[in-house]
Amino acid sequence: MYKGIPASPGIVIGPAYVLSKRSDKAEKRKISASEAAAETERFKAAVEKTRTEIMAIRDRVVFDIGNKDAEIFNAYILLLKDQMFVGKAEKLISEQLVNSEYALSLVLKDYEEFFSRIADSYLREKLRDINGLVEKILANLSEAGGKIDEMKGEYIVVASDLSPADTADMDKSKVLGFITETGGATSHTAIVARSLEIPAVVGVRDITKTVKTGDTIVLDGEKGIAAINPPAKVLAAYREERKNYLKKLKLLRKLKTLEAVTLDGHKIKMSANIEFPEETSVVKENNADGIGLFRSEFIYIKSLNLPGEEEQFNAYRTAIEKMSPKPVTIRTLDIGGDKFLPYFKISPEQNPFLGLRAIRLSLVNINIFKTQLRAILRASAFGTVKIMFPMISTVEEIEDAKRIVAEVMTELSEKKVPFDREIKIGIMIEVPSAALMADELAKKCDFFSVGTNDLIQYTLAVDRGNENVARYYDALNPAVLRLIKKTTESAHRNGITTSVCGEMAGTPQIAFLLAGLGVDELSVSPASILSVKQLIRRINFKDALETADAVLKMEKTGEIRDFINKKLSELLFGAGEAEKEK
Repeated sequence: MYKGIPASPGIVIGPAYVLSKRSDKAEKRKISASEAAAETERFKAAVEKTRTEIMAIRDRVVFDIGNKDAEIFNAYILLLKDQMFVGKAEKLISEQLVNSEYALSLVLKDYEEFFSRIADSYLREKLRDINGLVEKILANLSEAGGKIDEMKGEYIVVASDLSPADTADMDKSKVLGFITETGGATSHTAIVARSLEIPAVVGVRDITKTVKTGDTIVLDGEKGIAAINPPAKVLAAYREERKNYLKKLKLLRKLKTLEAVTLDGHKIKMSANIEFPEETSVVKENNADGIGLFRSEFIYIKSLNLPGEEEQFNAYRTAIEKMSPKPVTIRTLDIGGDKFLPYFKISPEQNPFLGLRAIRLSLVNINIFKTQLRAILRASAFGTVKIMFPMISTVEEIEDAKRIVAEVMTELSEKKVPFDREIKIGIMIEVPSAALMADELAKKCDFFSVGTNDLIQYTLAVDRGNENVARYYDALNPAVLRLIKKTTESAHRNGITTSVCGEMAGTPQIAFLLAGLGVDELSVSPASILSVKQLIRRINFKDALETADAVLKMEKTGEIRDFINKKLSELLFGAGEAEKEK
């Protein structure tokens, strides 16, 4: 059995189809000066054929998903016109008098060297996209074509890596799912898989070395498991599990048109967290109340250079128009801590999580901050937008940030550029000082959003990426819960709302507790919306309040966890009939 990263949910059983990897080494072939023009034309023809194929894939994805979900493929098309990519290869052909394949391999090598200096896993996804594009060009140079070969019947694709184009190019009627050795849950390939509802597990090391085409595979995209040629008893158990999964999915899908309302009539808003505009298709599919967190830094992370105003504006506008009239909350740049940009120079820090990150970074790079704010404000003319500042720790920070917003608004007004003059501005409560000063901060903004991942880390002095202290990182620590309660009380006293957008919100049992702590909105990954909504609809708000009151008197994390689990078991026993009647 192999364990990987869950990338797209679903349980499927079928034969493997192992995709052989193209050789990494492109053979160098010298050409004469008189052959250079013809070789350049051969390269241009392969690039144009690749562009045509990707445009066709993009159009088919738009048709399949039922929206204009084409940002990934538009980026591919732009890259095929980029002088740093295609132009550089053409230059190498004519100047070094080498064949197209070798010139392209040299360009790819430059990108690999560039990305090798970057530790951030999200940035590395850009290299995978470029690799996938190179594969398609090489296939067209060899006249082999860029399309994945198919065998008869249904199968599960096993590959070292798959580009988003490869994923989208799969015949959905034949491909049951896919497993790759590389990639992450937030990779473009994973996003396309989720959009097309193809179960997938990524990051499964060395699986192509042991699996053979025709082997029976059980793929669990929810748990990130791949079982190869399991015994008959295990296979039977998985078939039963798949049957139960499909039943559960059917029940959850019935909730899409329903609101997250408790049995006694209390509504909790259910929003979604996204990183890329293309994820809005899944958000809409699950009928979220809006986007509670658009992590804008991923627009920066996926770019090799500092993104300009137009690039950002187009990304925001895409998400806003797709979600309209529902709100989109855009968090301003949150770089630093564990996320760095190679083109954004930050002096080395001993502890970057306590250093120049998030709003602090924006306030000392005002031109970059203003560029982003202009893009957001311009995009606000196309739907409902909220601006959210990350890692606010003092009253002065929110005042300084709002002053800069006002300056940008004045500049846009003078140029007669339309924007929402009543745009809502909120802050993230991620550090203890913000929670303790919540009454004062609430007077300066329109809403709070609790970033529980960082709030836990800063409250408990635990580096969430450090395995040595991982056991201390616990969402149910009483200190964290009391800070959340103080935040919601301060918000309500001042007439504003509080959402939670950290991982706590996506766990149904903890979402139950958060409702009792006074949280008005839960913003979760799109895949978690229905399961959290299901639990909210099966409980009484009165019981959530009573549970939270009892928990706030407790001193130990283990005691809290046991109490919540026991309470929910009692409440949910027989609650199914009550839900049916509702």
